[in-house]
Amino acid sequence: MTPFRYNRNPENGSSRPSLSLFYVFILCTLLLLGGCSSTDQPSAAGSKNASAAAPESGAGVAAQKLSIMLDWYPNAVHSFLYAAQAEGYFAEAGLDVEIQMPADTNDALRLVAAGKVDLALSYQPQVLLARDEQIPVRSIAALVRHPLNHLMVAEDSGITRPADLAGKQAGYSSVPLYEAMLNTMVQSDGGDPATLKLADVGFDLIPALSTGRVDGIMGGFINHEQLILEKEGHLVRSFNPVDYGVPDYYELVLVASEQGLEKSRDGYSRFVKAIGKGQQFVAANPDAALKLLLAHQEDTAPLDEDIEQHSLKILLPLMDAGTQPFGYQEKASWEKVGKWLKESGLLAEDGGSKDAFVNLAE
Repeated sequence: MTPFRYNRNPENGSSRPSLSLFYVFILCTLLLLGGCSSTDQPSAAGSKNASAAAPESGAGVAAQKLSIMLDWYPNAVHSFLYAAQAEGYFAEAGLDVEIQMPADTNDALRLVAAGKVDLALSYQPQVLLARDEQIPVRSIAALVRHPLNHLMVAEDSGITRPADLAGKQAGYSSVPLYEAMLNTMVQSDGGDPATLKLADVGFDLIPALSTGRVDGIMGGFINHEQLILEKEGHLVRSFNPVDYGVPDYYELVLVASEQGLEKSRDGYSRFVKAIGKGQQFVAANPDAALKLLLAHQEDTAPLDEDIEQHSLKILLPLMDAGTQPFGYQEKASWEKVGKWLKESGLLAEDGGSKDAFVNLAE
């Protein structure tokens, strides 16, 4: 089966598919790079992402260097990282953290699996799909606990439920997950998914919907594409996949390689606790957190402050673990998502869901 990536274009905020042929490269690369240090990987974000505090902890003990690669360019969902860095939580944990932006959005999982970066941001379904391809990665923290990817239609389209899309044109990036989500949502709502007319719109999710080229899109995020569409005057009605048969999944997770966990489990645990403090800072000080984020925006992908402010308001409740520590993962979630992916024909097995994660948020 073909694992997916959310390969997103900073210029128009849309998403596109990425095939899994790179996994062949990974298996070869692991043999060559398994013992390589991740700290020699250059940061596309530049030296401004170096830890703000002194890289020392304890009496003359050098801080442990860790690198993390983002899933996309810096945006509101990454605020906890920049808060943990700027407020010194990484330094307090004895860590010197380098935040890297991928040159290509396929890089994160590939490089963490190959041992070129220590940690990466990815997505719960992708972890299961990767493991189904024998890629040795595990999730160590759930960051966004619920889907951001919603089915979107124009508010004046007359479409009031997913079943109304039956027989109509649905735009999506050619990612098997998106097709499975559409089919499940339409069928769960009483429609016939076999009548869906699927159109691969690649990067052009936003213009495809705003121009009426398609009746709905799958792959747009409620904290990004929907906000951009509405700011441009295109009101949107969105449908949460969880309300229509798709299991509630973790949109964003923190990923490590199995080899990395064996070598650096203690350091990764300290990292998870530090980002938990970072998220607490963001929740208590959203305006200050936004300023920290904007200070780290990329020149090649400038942020819209208004969009990011609204995005953060959407994200905060979806990142809240309630009585559990930030990042805590539920076994039942991994089992349900694995079962659904298998039933949808995307997994040969269940993706090894019971071994796909480890809880470091204790």
